Amino acid sequence: MHEIWVAVHKERDALIQDLLALKTQQWTTPSLCPGWDIHAVLAHLVNDAKTTPIGFVSRLIAAGFNFDRINASGIARERSTDPNQTLACFHDVRSRTTSAPAPLATRLVEVFVHGEDIRRPLGIDHEYPVAEVATALRYQAKTSLKLGGGKERLQGLRLIATDTAFDEGIGKEVHGAAIALLLAISGRPVHSGELTGPGALSLTAAN
Repeated sequence: MHEIWVAVHKERDALIQDLLALKTQQWTTPSLCPGWDIHAVLAHLVNDAKTTPIGFVSRLIAAGFNFDRINASGIARERSTDPNQTLACFHDVRSRTTSAPAPLATRLVEVFVHGEDIRRPLGIDHEYPVAEVATALRYQAKTSLKLGGGKERLQGLRLIATDTAFDEGIGKEVHGAAIALLLAISGRPVHSGELTGPGALSLTAAN
């Protein structure tokens, strides 16, 4: 548990550093997350860091158990008029260890996937800790789409990481770096050639 939070905090700090030099117009760049720009993803991360189990349950009930609605309300609540103010808020909550009542691996999924939601459209490269990415990938591979995972996307496929110990699924092989596999199974697009093998097209076509 401690190791996961250490990784989460390091990733939050790294993302803050990457965003400090952003120009005003870059904040409205569409992210990899459909319908969200860069600023919206950051506001979501602020809201996520502030979330507590009790707060999440109460807001979920208020949102009629609609996860899209609860995410939208969280973004609206935490998105400042000035993106730099939102970034300052993220800095203030970067070391928190609160979250929704969900497996702790979801915190890794959150910082890795949303980190790439932001970085890739901006052309920012980042080296992720592959062992922790594999932990996030295992969670996504076993979790249904309804709960934010990607289990259904793995049907008929075998994902094999080329940079860490990860080999899950049965079927056509898909090879690639753990972060690219995590993005793909989480419904995000990846760069051409990042994934190879007879099952690569099936996985990327689903996104």
